[in-house]
Amino acid sequence: MSKLFIPCLYLSQGTAVKGFGTQEPAGDGDILRLAHDYFDRGADQLLVFDLSSGDTEHEHAIADLKKICLAAKIPVIAAGNVKRMEDVKKLIYAGCARTVLNFSKESNVTLLEEVSRRFGKEKMIVSISALEQFTENQKLIEEYAGAVLVWNTLQDKIEELSSMPMIVYSEKGSREADTQALRGRTVCGLSGSYISAADTDLIAYKEACRNAGIDVLICESAVAWSEFRLNSDGMIPVVVQDYKTDEVLMVAYMNEEAFQTTLKTGKMTYWSRSRNELWTKGLTSGHVQYVKSLSLDCDNDTILAKVDQVGVACHTGNRSCFFRALMKKEYDDTNPLHVFQDVYDVILDRKEHPKEGSYTNYLFDKGIDKILKKVGEECTEIVIAAKNPDKEEIKYEISDFLYHVMVLMAEKGVTWEEITRELARR
Repeated sequence: MSKLFIPCLYLSQGTAVKGFGTQEPAGDGDILRLAHDYFDRGADQLLVFDLSSGDTEHEHAIADLKKICLAAKIPVIAAGNVKRMEDVKKLIYAGCARTVLNFSKESNVTLLEEVSRRFGKEKMIVSISALEQFTENQKLIEEYAGAVLVWNTLQDKIEELSSMPMIVYSEKGSREADTQALRGRTVCGLSGSYISAADTDLIAYKEACRNAGIDVLICESAVAWSEFRLNSDGMIPVVVQDYKTDEVLMVAYMNEEAFQTTLKTGKMTYWSRSRNELWTKGLTSGHVQYVKSLSLDCDNDTILAKVDQVGVACHTGNRSCFFRALMKKEYDDTNPLHVFQDVYDVILDRKEHPKEGSYTNYLFDKGIDKILKKVGEECTEIVIAAKNPDKEEIKYEISDFLYHVMVLMAEKGVTWEEITRELARR
């Protein structure tokens, strides 16, 4: 089991602060910049403490958490102000991978079984700040929680009692103490002050932990560089695709140093043949390519990289380097994502640039109640069509329904990317 590095972000009134009991900003206080910075520096997950007081402020914090989940690009764990089933539901729907129930509150002890059955044991973490919170509820925790978040002073005692996966929170941590904590038999993650500090190089720390025999999450190639078939310059070509759309973005080359740097940092790094130097894509422009996967072809002589592209891939300002059409035959593009996005884009265009006689504009003009009425009617039509043995009718009705749903999405500002991300997360 690889041990995860989980820095903390303390959220107070839309600002990142330095910790519990303080309003001093962490850095410039920008929650999204800090969340992305942790991802950029090699964090595996992010633990966000909601320090809000009162329901109104808590609602604002949940909205901030939704933005943090998008900016972080790594799983987010939400802690603080979880009191009811509704709180857990809102956090899960906001995009949080897991939620923390503070067992210093009796209400959370009784809540655990209910939310675990509803959302899954793996999404529940129990926070333990005193040993009796664990010993008095051990059976419940082991049955209905996926992990425990414990203060480092309790690590050894709880490890003697249980094999529960444990995230250790070290409030006044040091590199030496945290490294020792990581050696714990049931420790699955490390959090707290040292891991969260702005000057902690998480990638270098991971390397040091691995060298010390601690299993941490580091990207490694399943095929050794020595098995690659290189060109006459000792390099291998890399075809780069957008991981969401499969659009080919560019082609570049790697030598061994570039390949190993890509694995180590998680950012696509190449060898610039024109400058004769190592080149991390986006280092100066900000158009970074974050690695999602690397695959080797059947001849071992070409790498296919799927990436999360920030900005554009081409130095010309185009999204892809392949923007000049040489020839094209007409064909039907039935890729579902492309079709949905194309129709959605037309609907958005109608919303922004109304066209006389357009049914779509008629719906927008009539407003949300009319749109909802049509969505409801189309649902009913699907039910009726499903009773017909001929599938042609149901295909037509589902298509009609999806169109009206897309009008609703456009009206409410929901994108297909958000929908597909939510489905993938589930």
